[in-house]
Amino acid sequence: MKENKKTAIEEIENKAALICEVADRIWEYAELSLMEYKSCNLYCDKLTQEGFEVEKGICNISTAFKASFGKGKPVIGILAEYDALSGLSQERGVAEKKEFVPKSGEASDAACDRSAESCGGASEKGNTGHGCGHNLLGAGALAAAIGIKKYLSESGSEGTVILYGCPGEEGCASKAFMARDGEWKKLDAALTWHPADCNEVVTGSSNSCIQVMYTFHGKASHASGAPEMGRSALDAVELMNVGVQFLREHMSEKARVHYAITDGGGVSPNVVQPRAQVLYMVRSNHVSEAVELQKRVDKIAEGAALMTETTFDREFIDGLSDTVTNRSLEKVLYSNFEELGVPEHTPEELDFAGRLGRSYEGFGDVPGIGSDFDEEYADSVKALRKTLGEELKLEGVGVYDANSTGTQEGAACPMNDFLLPHYMGYAFEPGSTDVGDVSWVCPTAQIHVAAWPNGCPGHSWQNVSSAGSSIGHKAAIHAGKVLCMAAIDLYENSDLLQEARAEFEKRTASGYVCPIPEGAVAKALDI
Repeated sequence: MKENKKTAIEEIENKAALICEVADRIWEYAELSLMEYKSCNLYCDKLTQEGFEVEKGICNISTAFKASFGKGKPVIGILAEYDALSGLSQERGVAEKKEFVPKSGEASDAACDRSAESCGGASEKGNTGHGCGHNLLGAGALAAAIGIKKYLSESGSEGTVILYGCPGEEGCASKAFMARDGEWKKLDAALTWHPADCNEVVTGSSNSCIQVMYTFHGKASHASGAPEMGRSALDAVELMNVGVQFLREHMSEKARVHYAITDGGGVSPNVVQPRAQVLYMVRSNHVSEAVELQKRVDKIAEGAALMTETTFDREFIDGLSDTVTNRSLEKVLYSNFEELGVPEHTPEELDFAGRLGRSYEGFGDVPGIGSDFDEEYADSVKALRKTLGEELKLEGVGVYDANSTGTQEGAACPMNDFLLPHYMGYAFEPGSTDVGDVSWVCPTAQIHVAAWPNGCPGHSWQNVSSAGSSIGHKAAIHAGKVLCMAAIDLYENSDLLQEARAEFEKRTASGYVCPIPEGAVAKALDI
């Protein structure tokens, strides 16, 4: 490893306690989308102490921030997230479902103070948790920024690093609002990561997504005594849902439409419901397709209102784009990931991972994005897992009862402690991320680092448990190192950035269709 990278990596290691402290405190806060006030303040305070120039409330989002260091170009952005999910309160580092209850005096300004207001309207006090590992995502991004700052300071090189605090990934898509406001145009490249069950460079596309709330207004009446006087808002919601069911036959096979009735109009069946509300989520592979599909859903809402003689309000909630692949940046990330290796886990950590893995199905699944699309690639990953499992077996680690939940293959290799081959083929993930909007505006790439056992389901209590453990700490620190090393390559080799820019311009030649309309304001979803 080059000396400049060694110096940056050593700085991250020297700050490991800080990174773990931040990860743990964000884990304890577990604040919902756009309610991450404590989390935002913590990051801004720590970054100010570390010598960054911090600006809070960027793009009119109160819990968003950016922290800059350096001067001139190139400008590399590192993306952080820190919002949690509702219904996922869970104790850290345990292999059974157990609600997190802070000890007396522990996190007095955090988890034990999760009122309905501070939790963004969570239905149960404190019933929130980091089921997507965003406490680690932000901490790992912080680690990368600290390492890059050290490099820029020591080398005297021209260049700027900006750590972006991006709130509300789960329910706002703040990066899309930032894209609308031109924030990502300032960057030469953006790098990020996400906790996962394996170590890999992320590639391929994802679904775009738009959320809209429809609130129908009718007229209350006695449902038996004077039904002709009533106009049912709930009827309108139901007819809208029926209309969308028929739409499903006439949309792309990659498109998805989901809905949730957030207000059924009350609990009295003998009252014609004067108000009802439904939240719709429209997905499609490309954001331009999602925008057009959303227009069709709007027309169905109009039809439902006409049929029931009701009216409705349409409230845009959020929208985000599909991801744009950038192989040039992927190669930079992969070469540094390969040089650095993967996190190493102790027998105790592997034992915990194995016990946690027995609590869900899919423990023996083949990991990696490419495994779902390329049989030969999947076979190569199986071979890597088998080799690791045999090594662990020889050491007497990670071998569990094959009759327990999960397969013997999964039990023998609870953590995927190896780097997956760089997959270069077609890949598509049906989920959505607002990193997509960044990737439509500047060259963008990301990695996955194993933060929980193989096959661990997303948005689960198992994720929360592992994200609060030493396994999660190691993932955050390691991710920061990989991102930092890749950024150093970009600062020192302008050809890499030029190649990434050329590829970006080719892949985005059709133009960016921002899903966020002018005038829309990012706000917490109040249901």
